[in-house]
Amino acid sequence: MKPIHFLALIIFLSSCDDNNRVTPVRDVGEQALEDDQDIVDFLNSHFYNYTDFENNPDDYTLEIILDTIAEANASKTPLMEQVQYQDVSIEDSEGEEINHRLYYLVVREGVGESPQVVDSTFVKYQGSLLNGNVFEERDFPVWFDLAAVIRGFREGLPKLKTGTYTIQNDGIPVFKNYGQGIFFIPSGMAYFSRTSAGIPAYSPLIFKIDLLTLNPTDHDNDGIPSYLEDPDNDGNPLNDDTDEDNIANFLDSDDDGDGTPTRDEYDTDNDGIPDDDDGDGTPNYLDPNVN
Repeated sequence: MKPIHFLALIIFLSSCDDNNRVTPVRDVGEQALEDDQDIVDFLNSHFYNYTDFENNPDDYTLEIILDTIAEANASKTPLMEQVQYQDVSIEDSEGEEINHRLYYLVVREGVGESPQVVDSTFVKYQGSLLNGNVFEERDFPVWFDLAAVIRGFREGLPKLKTGTYTIQNDGIPVFKNYGQGIFFIPSGMAYFSRTSAGIPAYSPLIFKIDLLTLNPTDHDNDGIPSYLEDPDNDGNPLNDDTDEDNIANFLDSDDDGDGTPTRDEYDTDNDGIPDDDDGDGTPNYLDPNVN
């Protein structure tokens, strides 16, 4: 399937919006701790409709529903006992690494591939605040370039896998066997001090996601998949800029800035291994001394 580009939606989920109103910036470390406590409180006091999924494993009309643990639901298993988490280190304005915790729940894993953090993904989703207010929802799937969305969304999607689909006579694909999950994102991995439509500053976010399919990306068309343009191997291609021209390698057609396109330096002998003509351990396409 060919990706469809929805610019407005990408802007909505991006970590930068020039039209957003900026509020006074709080201490990143203190806010991360506050967000984590708010998310933990939510996870301890809420559950999802897990029995529906257990009783109907092949029913892909099911949606994830969250509710409070009270009264008739008092015996339900809290989300806190079902989620997993990933710690993500993010630099504050002074360069200090601050730990942020992303909680996630894989309701259905899916049977296909997991996206890389810069792939294009075809998803349905609902975004809400911890108080239940829904700020955005897409019942019809849309394409998202994970390189252009908030950090929590980008880190969360690879926890799921794609599904399968068949094309009906009317040309519309029908998906099943895809991954479904929930992400609980601290504000430091979302909008932090900025506001966006329906999202106050310093708001942890909840995303319910259906991951239908994906397209691997080569953003700069240099012959190297974007997820491999990660020389420091930290899993985040967005912070790699070999020639320090303020263009990340995965968007830069000349990664080392030597005037020779990356495509022409990467693997000229077609042996599947990046060329290193001077044998210094740095491949030609990242070495400005070789062209």
